[in-house]
This record gives sequence, structure tokens and C-alpha cells, in this order.
Amino acid sequence: RIAARADWLVCKEVCIPGGADLELTLPVINANPAPDAKWAALFDKSLAAIPTQSIKGASATTSAGMIELTLPGVKPAGPDKLYVFSDIEGLVEHAAPQTGKVSGDGITISFPVSHQLSASEPRISGVVTGANAQPLLFSAPMTGKLVPGKEMATVSALAKPAAPSETNSLSFGLALLFAFIGGLILNLMPCVFPVLSLKILGFAGGNANDPAARNAMRTHGFAFAIGVIASFIALAATLLALRSAGEAVGWGFQLQSPLVVTLLALLFFIIGLNLSGVFEFGNVLPGSLAAHSLEHPVADALLSGVLAALVASPCTAPFMGAALGFALTQNTFAALLVFAVMGAGMALPYVLLSCFPAWLKRLPRPGPWLETFKQALAFPIYATVVWLAWVLLVQVGVDGMVWFGGALVLVGFGTWLLGRLRNGIGRTAALVAIIAAVVLANPPASTASGDGARSNSAGSAAVWDAYSKTRIAELNAAGKPVFVDFTAAWCVTCQVNKKVVLETQTVRDAFAAKNLNLMRADWTRRDAAITAALAEFGRSGVPVYALYAPGKAPVLLPEILTERIVLDALKSL
Repeated sequence: RIAARADWLVCKEVCIPGGADLELTLPVINANPAPDAKWAALFDKSLAAIPTQSIKGASATTSAGMIELTLPGVKPAGPDKLYVFSDIEGLVEHAAPQTGKVSGDGITISFPVSHQLSASEPRISGVVTGANAQPLLFSAPMTGKLVPGKEMATVSALAKPAAPSETNSLSFGLALLFAFIGGLILNLMPCVFPVLSLKILGFAGGNANDPAARNAMRTHGFAFAIGVIASFIALAATLLALRSAGEAVGWGFQLQSPLVVTLLALLFFIIGLNLSGVFEFGNVLPGSLAAHSLEHPVADALLSGVLAALVASPCTAPFMGAALGFALTQNTFAALLVFAVMGAGMALPYVLLSCFPAWLKRLPRPGPWLETFKQALAFPIYATVVWLAWVLLVQVGVDGMVWFGGALVLVGFGTWLLGRLRNGIGRTAALVAIIAAVVLANPPASTASGDGARSNSAGSAAVWDAYSKTRIAELNAAGKPVFVDFTAAWCVTCQVNKKVVLETQTVRDAFAAKNLNLMRADWTRRDAAITAALAEFGRSGVPVYALYAPGKAPVLLPEILTERIVLDALKSL
């Protein structure tokens, strides 16, 4: 029995993937076969060409997008026959010409680094041909700064993504504008409401008529903006570093980690309990640290900006998707600038409010109402905890949620102790309870398995299959259209679109009328196949909605859906 899996691309103006599982059963007619003399020489020649000898003492240096590989004790068979085949993916521009020369008792071969560099290891290994009698194996440490090489024109034509994307037509200036507008709209997204409420509370407590208070408010606004922008840059730099190291991650990657989701949920639960009056943050810290916090409110404002960016980053607002996709195709400086502008857009309302405190005069003067307002703001915070708990349920399953529930109980007990016992013993006991909560919320790997819950995260009345690129190609080849919902549990926009549009009876009836096959690409946890599919569209975050019609390029729908948008898109089928 001979079995094989074949995958291919049929390309002209667009590339259509295909695949098949093949099998052939042959009868055995000779239990003791001998090599066929007709083919024995060919097999022997092929086996003899397989490299078995390794070059000792090889070394490599890299500079300005080029690699120089030195192989001692090797003689070239001819000046134009030397060629290096690297077995490290994403390191060498294989289509580019290579040059070799005699160097001392060996040879040196120069060739460019890939213009789509994805390797990060400080070494190179593989096979060199055109030296000695047969191909030789080599492995060499590499020194110098590894940077992408120049893109070849022939490679450029082949490297364009198969799927259409508006990022292809974006200029750098337009990408910056989209990033700014997207960051500005982030302030209207539900995932940012809790932090927005906290900042409004801080402004409401200020005195807009006091010059010193106005100056302080302005300073705090700019410190908050610096925290937001710096966090966007740090998250983007981490994302770029992970991608260059070969990790299949995209924007909002931090919420693909159950540990990060858990710590954020516990942090917001503590903030909610503080707003509800269960304890005061001043009781958590020793007197010296509490005084330090009061003496450095600018640092507190900066840290609140960091928290705002961390919570807002999983959301994808309109205009953001195209800007993010464009940024991840540019060099590091351009990419970080796009993310910095996005952070500036998000921080702008706070900066304006701090620079023009007269706008706050419409609010009542600070008084008893402010305490009531503060306690009322705890409830959006608790709603955020519920949302994060649901994300965690999708990631770790029901058993993992038991551990998380126990962690919430310990956090509640610890903060209650802080409110009741303000001495050293109370602080110590509360600290022990909160530390125990963090440990408890990170269950053993055997417990934290979300495989069973993940398929349910996208559940709805309609039948949604799991995402499969091969299955899409098969259905299109059979003349059947496919609608794919790229989503994640931590994406609030995705969940709103799902409930308000995709799961309405009108849209479900339209799907059925068009005999549409529905797929859901759940990106709640890392998935290399979904990350690659998003990259083909020039996107690095969700939501993304794609309509695959037979014989046509995929059509992307906007990030914010309405029933009319979906119905109009279906008219093309």
C-alpha cells in the first residue's frame, strides 16, 4: 500500500490551492526481489550524489544584507559552479546570484540575505555544490548584524499575496492617517470603557479653576499619552520580534495567553473592589511607597496609559486592519511609527481634555456625588472581568475555570482583609492571599486544556465548520461559495458583529438561500494556519470577514458589520 498527500497551487492572476489524499495498492508477486539491472546504475549514481562529508572549520559573517561563507580546505570545481543551499528557512535569497572566490586554502562564497528575512539564528548550515568531487555538508556560526537583503525584481513579482487587500494600495501617509483614525475610534470600543471611566473619574475630581490644578491635569494628560504610545510601540516591537523568530502571532497576541488573560481579570477585579469601597490602594503599600505614589502622580498617570493600551490592543477598530497589515510589511522603523501614531490617536481625547479643562465645567463640582459615581464605575469593571473570564473559559475549559473561580475568592478575601485590618499582620495576610490567588489561577498544564471548549466558543444556531484552507478550495472547485468569520473570544467587536448581524434570522436565511458554506476561524489561541490566512489578506488582527466565491478572488467585508453590508455582499453570488 502506497499512500501520499499531495497539495498544490494553481496560479494565474490569483492562486487557488488544491489537495488530495492518494493511495495505490500493489500486489506482491515476488517475496525476494532483486534490483532491476535496468535501473540499478541510476539508483547507484543518485545515492552517490547524496552529500555525506562535512566541512570542518566553516565560518560566516553578515553585513549590509549579505553573507560571506568561508569553507577551508575546499577547492572549486569551476568559477561559476559554486552554490550554497541553506537548510534554514527564510535566511537566504535563493533566486539571487552567488559569487565564489579562492580564499587562502579554501573558498569564500557571497550571497544575499532573504528580503523577507524570518530566520534569527546566528548560524547557517546546508549543502554547497560545485566544490570537490561531490556536494558537501557544512554548518557555520555567523557573526555580524543580520538584516534583510535587497528584493529582486523577479522575486517581487512572485511574492505578491494571492488574495486582494487594500493594504497593497496604501501609501505610507494614508497608512498613518488610517492608524490615527483607528486609534481615535478605539476610545469608543467596549473593551476600553473601563479605563475611559477611570480617566473621567480622575478629571472630574480636579479643579478647573485652580491654575496649579490645571497645570497638573495637563501634565497628567501628556503622561497618560506617553504611556499609551510607549505601550503601543513596545507591543508592536514584541510582535515584530516574535514574527521574525518564526512565531505565528498577530495584533492582540498577548490575549492568546491564558496567563495574561487571568492576570488582567484579577487586576480588574481588584480595581473594581477598590472602586466599590472594599479597600483603598493606600492600605496595600507600606507608608513610604504610598507617599511615593502620592508624590509622583505623573508616574501613576503613565501607568494608567500602559493599562489602557494593554486592554485596548485586542480590539480592531475600523481603519485599523488596513493600517496594521501595512505596518507589518514595512521595515521596523516604519512599522513602529504606524503603531506610535495609532497610540497617539487613542490618547488624543485625554490630552485635549487635560489641555482644555474648561470643558469639565459642565460637570457638577466635586462632592458626595463623586463617591457615588466612583462606586457606579465599578460595574463596567466587573463586566470586563466577566468578559475576560469568558475568554479564559474558551482557552482553558471548564476545569480551568474552577481554578480561576478559586483565585477570585482569594482575591476578594485578601482585599477584604486590607479594608478591615490596616496593620502589618493584615497587609501580610492579604498579600499572601493575593499571591496564592495568582498561583491558583495558573493551573497545571494537564488541567488547563481548552480543546473541548474552543469549538464551542463560536457556537451559534447556524452550522459553522472549523476553518480549513484546503476545504475552502475543494468547495469552491465544486462550485460552492464559502463565508469565513475570522474571530476570537477576546475580540469584543467580533462578538458584537456575531450577535447583532451574523446570528440574526435575516442573515441566516440569506446564508441558507445562497447555499453558503460557513466557516469560523477561531483565533482565541495561537493558530499558525489562521495567522497565515490573515497575512494573505494583509491583516494582522480580527475581525476579518471573507467571502470566497468560485472562480473569483476572495472579497473582504468591513470590520464593523451591518445586515445590509452582508446582504449586499451576497448579491454577487
